[in-house]
Amino acid sequence: MTKQARARLSSKRPSAIVFLAVALTFACWAPRAEYDIVFLGGSVFDGSGAAAVLADVGVRDGLIAAVGDLGEASALESIDATGLTIAPGFIDAHSHAELDEDYGRDARAFLAQGITTVALGLDGDGRWDVARQLDAWASDGIGVNGLLFVGHNAIRREVMNMDDRAPTSEELARMKAMVRSAMEEGAFGLSTGLFYTPGNYATTEEVIELAKVAAEWERAIYDTHDRDLGATYQGIGYDASIAEGIRIGEESGLRVTFSHFNPQGATNYGRAEVGARMIEDARARGVEVWAAQHPYTATQSNLRAYALPRWATAGGQDAIMRRFAHPDTLAILRVQMLESLAMRGGPEKIMIVDEDPRLNGRTVAALAAEWGMTVPDALQTVFTDSGNATVMNLDLYDIENTRYLAGMPWMMTCTDGRTPAEGQVTVHPRVYGAFARKMRLFALDENVISVPFAIRSFTGLAADFFGLSDRGYIRPGMRADLAILDLDTYRDMATMEAPHQYAEGAVHVLVNGAFAIRDRAFLGTMAGEPIRASWEYSGDR
Repeated sequence: MTKQARARLSSKRPSAIVFLAVALTFACWAPRAEYDIVFLGGSVFDGSGAAAVLADVGVRDGLIAAVGDLGEASALESIDATGLTIAPGFIDAHSHAELDEDYGRDARAFLAQGITTVALGLDGDGRWDVARQLDAWASDGIGVNGLLFVGHNAIRREVMNMDDRAPTSEELARMKAMVRSAMEEGAFGLSTGLFYTPGNYATTEEVIELAKVAAEWERAIYDTHDRDLGATYQGIGYDASIAEGIRIGEESGLRVTFSHFNPQGATNYGRAEVGARMIEDARARGVEVWAAQHPYTATQSNLRAYALPRWATAGGQDAIMRRFAHPDTLAILRVQMLESLAMRGGPEKIMIVDEDPRLNGRTVAALAAEWGMTVPDALQTVFTDSGNATVMNLDLYDIENTRYLAGMPWMMTCTDGRTPAEGQVTVHPRVYGAFARKMRLFALDENVISVPFAIRSFTGLAADFFGLSDRGYIRPGMRADLAILDLDTYRDMATMEAPHQYAEGAVHVLVNGAFAIRDRAFLGTMAGEPIRASWEYSGDR
């Protein structure tokens, strides 16, 4: 650059600096738009169960800033919501969303239903290192908000392996310490899977002792996959199982929710009112008891839980193999495996939905036929080669029971769905469609429940139960978790035959004010947040 050019540039610098200063001053003083986004003219269901009102919803800084007539307000974006339903983001009260896995972190199957928050760590399997998991979500990013429970099964397995016995005083003290640590780190309560091992080996009194630790935090929760929903081999029966769950809450001081509440098996068809009456009686005497449901007649669990008697799984895989190797024990097992499956409709009703492609998509009966074996031989082969397998039990729930329970004022909604791994061909459709199916079937098509009642079971009811004071409702100051739906097209698409289909009808979904779905398209946004319980400690440290 010549000396003259440098001089010319130098002579222009003051005016450039002045121009920049003026521009910055104008930007600082220019009025900011009142809202980042305004949805105009939607039918707003606020999550309380009230009827819809025609209103605009303004979002600013990740919060709902205003609800009303905002037509004259300034906004960075104004989106026409005429003819659409604006609801709080849905809360999956019992979920198995795989937020820790790359294939499930964005939570698309859940977002497509309008779900923006999921409860995890359930069926007794929640980890006790709660802070570590919550911190990982914050670091890696998640597509929906997540909250956690600490699991009795996970703790018992860590301390006692798969032993079928009572804990020693030292072991019980260690389990209590693990529950206390998890609660201190933000767990919402204690989860049990008393249907599963090793939880099934625990007495009611053992669970109450651990629940009392969690109850040192006011309003904490006892979430249970109870011991016997009605189709458990050599079980205690449906009625006794509900009574046990209520007793644990009543004696420990925890509030209770029954996971996927619904009696199982043909012997319990038409008996939903029995369990509902037990819950109503408990609530009448001051015990807070709630429940969640999905609208499918098929369950999903694991083959051991459905086919093996509980005594046969004590000690874990090596012990199971020793029992299969003992001729006399094997003879007993062959009979009892068939009796166990018979309670569930037989091997034709057990559909394998495992990640293993050699098993996936076949019923136990079809697998045995394909391998040229008896059913007991086929089961033994699976347990020997694979250890276990994920399965569905078709037609185990009665749709009339499910329909009846949908009308209960304490009934939340869940998917109980696990994000399928890549390449998993046959899966339970509930992970893709539970909320949309409940809305379509029970509210829109059959009018068993009203749309406002259904939305409350998706939103405000769960927010109240989980103590989510800033979610679940459309009110100023709440987090902008929003589901903007076209109810005319909102429906589940996933079927047993073709499960990998997202629900339709979610036009926009916002998580903490950020679009996760916009104009019916996924954006891959990781706007979810880990949620720590806000319960106050009332114990004596």
